[in-house]
Amino acid sequence: MAEDELTTGMEGAPPKKKGGGLIKLVIIAVAGIVVLGGAAGFVDWKFTNFVLGKDKKEGAEKVEANATKPGQEAEGVRKTLPIFLVNLNDPMGRRYLKLGLEVELRDPQAQVELDKSDAKIKDAVLLLLTSKSYDQIATLESKLELKQEIVSRMNQVLGQGKVLRVYITEMVVQ
Repeated sequence: MAEDELTTGMEGAPPKKKGGGLIKLVIIAVAGIVVLGGAAGFVDWKFTNFVLGKDKKEGAEKVEANATKPGQEAEGVRKTLPIFLVNLNDPMGRRYLKLGLEVELRDPQAQVELDKSDAKIKDAVLLLLTSKSYDQIATLESKLELKQEIVSRMNQVLGQGKVLRVYITEMVVQ
C-alpha cells in the first residue's frame, strides 16, 4: 500500500517545464539587434552615396584639390628632435621638464643644415628651457610663447625662415 501511494503521487504530479525560455529570449533579442544594425548601415550607405551624391572617389579628389590650393602655404619637411630633459629654473631645484619636439622646416636643404648643426640646436634649446621657471611654462599662452622662442632660437642658428613651426609632441613637468 505504501508503494501504491508513492507511485500514484509521482504519476499525479504535473510535468516539469523545460528551462531555456530566457535563452530563447536573449537569442531573439541579439538577432533583432543584428538585423536592425544591418538595416541602419544599409540605409546610411544608400543615403550617403545616392541621396547626397558623395562617393569615396569624389571625396578623395576633393581632399587632394583642397591640399594644393594656389596661394596656400605648403607644408614643410618635418624632423623629430630627441627628447629634452632639463631642470627648470626653480629656487629649490626640484622641478623637471621633459619635452619632445618636432620641427617643421622649409625644405630638405634646411633639414640637412639642421642635421649638421645638431649640437648647436640642442645647446640653444637647452639653454632656453633651463632659463624657464614652472610659472613661465604653466599656462597655454606661455606654452605658445615657448614654441615661438624655440623657433626664433633655431632660426638664429640655421638662418631666418628655415624653421617654420615647432610642435610639442610630449611635455611633462614634475
